[in-house]
Amino acid sequence: MAVKDPTAVERANLLNMAKLSIKGLIESALSFGRTLDSDYPPLQQFFVVMEHCLKHGLKVRKSFLSYNKTIWGPLELVEKLYPEAEEIAASVRDLPGLKTPLGRARAWLRLALMQKKMADYLRCLIIQRDLLSEFYEYHALMMEEEGAVIVGLLVGLNVIDANLCVKGEDLDSQVGVIDFSMYLKSDDDLGGKERNVQIAAILDQKNYVEELNRQLNTVSSLHARVDSLEKSNTKLIEELAIAKNNIIKLQEENHQLRSENTLILMKTQHHLEATKVDVEAELQTYKHSRQGLDEMYNEARRQLREESQLRQDMENELVVQVSMKHEIELAMKLLEKDIHEKQDTLIGLRQQLDEVKAINMEMYQKLQVSEDAMKEKNEIIGRLEDKTNQINATMKQLEQRLQQAEKAQMEAEAEDEKLKQEYVNKSESLQKEFSQKEKQLLQLETDLKIEKEWRQTLEDDLQKEKETVSHLRIETQEIINLKKEFLKLQEKNKQLKMICQDQEAALEELASKLSESKLKIEDIKEANKALQGQVWLKDKEATHCKLCEKEFSLSKRKHHCRNCGEIFCNACSDNELPLPSSPKPVRVCDSCHAILIQRCSSNVP
Repeated sequence: MAVKDPTAVERANLLNMAKLSIKGLIESALSFGRTLDSDYPPLQQFFVVMEHCLKHGLKVRKSFLSYNKTIWGPLELVEKLYPEAEEIAASVRDLPGLKTPLGRARAWLRLALMQKKMADYLRCLIIQRDLLSEFYEYHALMMEEEGAVIVGLLVGLNVIDANLCVKGEDLDSQVGVIDFSMYLKSDDDLGGKERNVQIAAILDQKNYVEELNRQLNTVSSLHARVDSLEKSNTKLIEELAIAKNNIIKLQEENHQLRSENTLILMKTQHHLEATKVDVEAELQTYKHSRQGLDEMYNEARRQLREESQLRQDMENELVVQVSMKHEIELAMKLLEKDIHEKQDTLIGLRQQLDEVKAINMEMYQKLQVSEDAMKEKNEIIGRLEDKTNQINATMKQLEQRLQQAEKAQMEAEAEDEKLKQEYVNKSESLQKEFSQKEKQLLQLETDLKIEKEWRQTLEDDLQKEKETVSHLRIETQEIINLKKEFLKLQEKNKQLKMICQDQEAALEELASKLSESKLKIEDIKEANKALQGQVWLKDKEATHCKLCEKEFSLSKRKHHCRNCGEIFCNACSDNELPLPSSPKPVRVCDSCHAILIQRCSSNVP
């Protein structure tokens, strides 16, 4: 006979027990009612079977006092793998009555059953076998196929509704014993009394074995505690011996210190008697010298008040200067914005000049083609070139003015930076001087208690204060000079604003001239476009007017339409329109309303 693997037998037994417990729980719930309480016996047995299934093959972890096997470790992994399980884990940790990991695991199982997600949570664990290998042996039920079968059976429990009160139960001290009598009660299998007696004997033996195991576990834990206590006792004995030696040494040192203390007391008494005599003499001299010191103190106090008033005046002037400085910075920023805008307008004018040059080139090419109107167009081009030269000259002048304005702006910015640095340095020096004066006040108050030495210090302090007053006067003169420089800068700023206004007026004049030149060029373009593609009739063929059908003569001159090509006399083409580019009105065709051009008739030389 082949020997079976004991772990495989254990897995098979646990699987069969899980099947029986789940089946019995579902059948009893359907007959009793689908909502179950925590006192329902089949439900309690189901939780016990699940504990045994999760404990199978669990690795033993070493703790401080003993070895520990808990199922709370693998169940904690579920919240990392399944985000919805975070609520269960948090609620289990917050329960006040739970103190052991096993109690937390039991509460977790009950909450998962109430949520109807126990199968989903355990399925996530079974899939991640790499993580489970840290907690279970390779032959454990959760690592083999039986675990997947149990997870599939747990899906059937979603039919049941459970209302369990986890907060009040004592889950830490519950005993997880499987009651086989619930599954062995049947009329077919348990027919006789002998079978019941045997089952009762087996159960008694099982309970006896479990109690022995518990006692052995307690004995082993007590032995470990005894060993640890013996080690701690030996350490305490050694520490006691060391402490006794230290006490003896400290007592000897105490005797020496007491003897030294008596000697010091004797010396100090003699010294106190000598010092009392000196103090009485010094008190008499102090009373005589106090009157002169009071007068000196009053003078110093008056001078300090005057200096504090000067300080307040200087601070007010500094605030005014800072505000003026901010106004200068705002004005410089506005000037920079105006200069940038003018630069943009200059760029636009340059682009317009480039466009005018391109138009001139096109006109020059078209003039080569049209030989008849060569003289008139050459004159127009000459005039335009003169105007462009004038515009270029004005543009150069404007660029020079802008460069001058930029240089003036750079100089003003440099002067502002210098003023900033000077203000900062002066403010720091003033703050230092004020702090020194405050220290001197404290020294004067303490110096009144001492006799001869403090007279010399008071005289030195008075000399120093006189020097500081002279320095302050010099600084006030410097501030007045700075105000004058600030007024000069304001005048320069006004001059720069006037220059900018003049430049803006010049730019507006240039823009108006350029717009006029563009309009003239567009009129010339229209004339050239009208001339292209038209065929002039010969003088011999054009003898009569189209409208009145009379011959052309000196009084009836020929007028040719550039658009439709028809010829009219001056009597029939009376329609005239004013143009902005020409001082006189222009004759227009009656049929197409295009501009008419006058021609010499064949009869007129």
